[in-house]
Amino acid sequence: MISQSIVRSLEHSTKSLFHELGLDYTDDVKISVEQPAHLEHGDYSTNIAMQLAKVLRKAPIQIAEMLKDRLEKDGSIDQLVRKIEVAPPGFINMYIDWGQWAQRDFVLPTNSGDKVVIEHTSINPNKSAHIGHLRNSCIGDALVRLLKRVGYNVEVHNYIDDLGNQLADTVVGLLNVPLKKEHTRFGDFSWDIYSQVNKEYELNPQLMEQRTKVLHSLEEGDENLSWVGLLVAERIVREHLEEMNAFGIHYDLLVWESNIVREGFWDSAFDLLKQTSHFYQETSGKLEGCWVLKQSSSEFEDSDPEHNIDKVLVRSNGILTYTAKDIAYHLWKFGLLNKDFLYKRFSEGLWSTHSTGTDSAYGKADMVINVIDYRQQYPQAMVKQALDILGFTAQAEKLRHVSYGVVSLSPSAAKELGIDTSAGKASYAMSGRQGIGVKISELLDLMEGIIERKRSNKQGLSSRIIAAAAIRYYLLRFHLSTEVVFDMEQATETTGNSGVYLMYAHARAVSILSKAEDESISKPLVPGEINQIEKAEHVLLRHLANWQDTLYVAYTELSPNVVCNYAHELATLFNNFYASCPILKASEDQKTLRLWLTLQFKETISDALTVLGLPTPDRM
Repeated sequence: MISQSIVRSLEHSTKSLFHELGLDYTDDVKISVEQPAHLEHGDYSTNIAMQLAKVLRKAPIQIAEMLKDRLEKDGSIDQLVRKIEVAPPGFINMYIDWGQWAQRDFVLPTNSGDKVVIEHTSINPNKSAHIGHLRNSCIGDALVRLLKRVGYNVEVHNYIDDLGNQLADTVVGLLNVPLKKEHTRFGDFSWDIYSQVNKEYELNPQLMEQRTKVLHSLEEGDENLSWVGLLVAERIVREHLEEMNAFGIHYDLLVWESNIVREGFWDSAFDLLKQTSHFYQETSGKLEGCWVLKQSSSEFEDSDPEHNIDKVLVRSNGILTYTAKDIAYHLWKFGLLNKDFLYKRFSEGLWSTHSTGTDSAYGKADMVINVIDYRQQYPQAMVKQALDILGFTAQAEKLRHVSYGVVSLSPSAAKELGIDTSAGKASYAMSGRQGIGVKISELLDLMEGIIERKRSNKQGLSSRIIAAAAIRYYLLRFHLSTEVVFDMEQATETTGNSGVYLMYAHARAVSILSKAEDESISKPLVPGEINQIEKAEHVLLRHLANWQDTLYVAYTELSPNVVCNYAHELATLFNNFYASCPILKASEDQKTLRLWLTLQFKETISDALTVLGLPTPDRM
């Protein structure tokens, strides 16, 4: 990575300067480089001289000159920098020798194979999945691909909450709420049942007693109600997996909450927690009979009335909270329980925890990443604090919660789906209890139709594959904390920041290189002197050089949108290059360089698309 090489050289020169001036170098000095917006300011630039002015008690311009001299004496960053300039008030601007860069292989420092368990999707198995669930899955799958790309050993979990309120509500509805309506999928029927039973609860509060009965039965197992719940959950999970498969999303292991409880994982966690002074049973007050975990931090105390420093893990009626089961699950993920699951094959390439089965080497992670929306920030913090309380501080530090904003619908998307938009809102939130939302299967059908209508040439990828890629990219391109207002027209645009635009750019590069081969280009694609180049060539080349740095930032920050931003700018710069610089009709020297640039673009955009989980088409 060029930027990291420059940072290391700057750090060496800065330490040398401190030593010469009789000063101690401290870790407080943060050296960074960036690519200036304007080419005349260099390919890379740093403001470190201005940061050091107060410490060194010298003018920034003077410090910059001193650092420049040291960089030049040290070989100007491994011979990669052909010129260094100092600009007021103290910038150090560096110009890359692109001929040198082209001859070298820059490899991202990869992980040595640490094991990462990534949990994502984890949809309640009580109805069809909607677009909000899909954002979780797309983020999780992109992180899986990203971490595999940089050398991690990644294991993908999908946690199935088959003991929760949502499944209990669907079971109550199936047994107590008559519904006759045409559906082709059980999950869609359950979608309507779930909405109806929540309306029935308001009209008939006594029906809530049935939910408690079902919850107890689900935890106990081996009776009528628990078998009904299992059958409902398994059927819907299989439909969820089909939906995710259409987007290229796959898993290694399904972890069923019922196995955590029935196989004694919570009992083992309970025994560990009881050995601490933080876990005890309340003997009075509104929490009498509950087992609670007293937290050392009141970080969330004022943010929500349900967030307090005493977290209930076992209710007075004996029912476990979600957080209790999650603590047991995470102790197992890190290999901290003297206990393991048994496993059975669920489908091709996918295994599942089971009461009977075989042993396998799942879990025992070096790092755990959970992709769960921002509303689960408090329970995730509770799990981390529980690990810390139990003395597993190192593991607590390796537990990462990737939080993200929810998905709502634009007015046009809501109207397309038959939702009442007369209120004139800027966006329309989804609610499973009210039956408001867009099912993944319906969305994919609608987007496929939009793509099909927009296409003039239909000889490349199928419209359905393009539609899935367009949806996936749209859900990834926003910053994780942003609420996504999904708009179908924007997602399918062939220009702008869309997956379709990126795939078209890749197909264009493939076509150019294919035509070059057809013309029997004899010269190898190795550029000669490439410092005297057109502006469009220069900016494209500079952005290509930034790919390894982008990967580094994306995986350290666990942010797929960083890759999206890079890929969109790369595609834009390539299309500008294509428009302003003739390739196949250029002179021989220009043609060699431009074909080489096209090849570098094709390989880089292909890498980025693969990390994002999008196709790399030869034609669209």
